[in-house]
Amino acid sequence: MTGIESAERNLNSLAEGDAPVLETLAEMTLDTMKRSGLPEETYLLVRIAALVAMDAAPVSYLMNVGTALEAGIPMETLQGTLIAIAPVVGSARIMSAASKMVRALAMAEEEDEQEEEDELNDL
Repeated sequence: MTGIESAERNLNSLAEGDAPVLETLAEMTLDTMKRSGLPEETYLLVRIAALVAMDAAPVSYLMNVGTALEAGIPMETLQGTLIAIAPVVGSARIMSAASKMVRALAMAEEEDEQEEEDELNDL
């Protein structure tokens, strides 16, 4: 494998949310919530708002929206966050973020299905 092929493979893994990469990113932010002094819900919603402002990639939403949903933050609260920041970031960013969140949730669902299929194949 050439250096270019190896680099391309690594970049594709990152873009697709490869677990070791996501684990490393998660470890980088472990103490951030504690250091912020914010309640968990506020912290997670602020992070999602920042992703919208940056026009982040779907994989970034995968990690953050997934964490927010696992923390019990209702989808209505995520939608409310988008509504609250819309006048600041603009409608184009909100629409982009919404579609990327949908893609991220689909990625998570595909990953879950693949894990279930792998478990069945291991039987």
